[in-house]
Amino acid sequence: MELNLARPLLFFDIESTGLIIPADSIIELSFVKVFPGGEQRIKTWKIKPWDYERRAQRPIDPQASKVNGVTDDMLVDCPRFCDVVNEVLEWLRDSDLAGFNSAKFDLPMLAEEIERVRLYCHRNIDINLHEAVMVDVQNIYHAMEPRNLRAAYRFYCGGDDFDNAHTAEADAVATMEVLKAQLDRYPDQLKNDVKSLSAFVGKKYVDFSGNLIYDNNGNILVNFGKHKGKTAREVFERDPSYFAWIANGSFTLDTKRQFALLEEQFKRERLAAKFNAGKLF
Repeated sequence: MELNLARPLLFFDIESTGLIIPADSIIELSFVKVFPGGEQRIKTWKIKPWDYERRAQRPIDPQASKVNGVTDDMLVDCPRFCDVVNEVLEWLRDSDLAGFNSAKFDLPMLAEEIERVRLYCHRNIDINLHEAVMVDVQNIYHAMEPRNLRAAYRFYCGGDDFDNAHTAEADAVATMEVLKAQLDRYPDQLKNDVKSLSAFVGKKYVDFSGNLIYDNNGNILVNFGKHKGKTAREVFERDPSYFAWIANGSFTLDTKRQFALLEEQFKRERLAAKFNAGKLF
C-alpha cells in the first residue's frame, strides 16, 4: 500500500559513536523523503563526530564499530554536523518524520546534535523537532509482532534480509518498506494517515528522552527520580533548585532546554500573577 500523505514524510536513520546520547555523536545520517504522490529523494551524510568542548574528533566506541562497520579513520575528512546542519534543516523543514525506534534514539540524537550547534556555535536554529508529527514504525511493529528491524523486514516484506543492514541508508529504506507493508497487513487497525500512525502507540513526551511527559489531562509530569509523577509546576513551586540541578546535570541538551523553557514560563506566570494582584505597586 502506498502512503497517504498530506505533507512529505521523512524516514531517517542514524549511526553513532555509541548509545549514550549526551556523550555520543552522529557518524552517519540518512534521509528518505517521500512526497505526496509518491516521489522519493534520498540523502546520506557521513559525519565526523565532533566534541565541541574539546574541539576534537570524538572516538567511536569499539562495540559500535562492530555493528556499523565504521572506524575513526574513515571519518577524518568528513564534515562535522555543524558544517551540514543547514542542509539537514532544509530536508527536515515542513516534513513529518518516521523511523524505526526513532522516538527513543534517533530523534533524541538528532535533536542533541542540533542543540550542540545552537549552544556551542551560537547558531540561530529556526526549527523545533517537538512540533513534528513522528511515526515510529517500531512501535507499530512491537504492538503487532514484537521483534527488530531485520525480523520486521523478513516478516512483512518476505524473502531474505535486506542488503547492507546497519548502514543508515539501508535501514531507512527498509523502514519505509516495512511501514508500507504494515498498512497492507493491518487495514482494519491502521489508518493510512501520518497523525493516526504517530498516535498508534506510545506516550507523548515533552523531551525526547522521556524525562518529562504529558498526562491524560495535558499536564507536564516529571518522569524519573524523586519527583516522578509530580507535575513540573509543583516541583518548581516546592523545589526550585531542582531545575538548577537539571541544568548542571548529565542530561541531554534537549532535556535541559525543555526544563529551562518551563522554568521561564512559570516565572513569567508568577510575575504576571503578582502584577494582577497589585503587588508590584
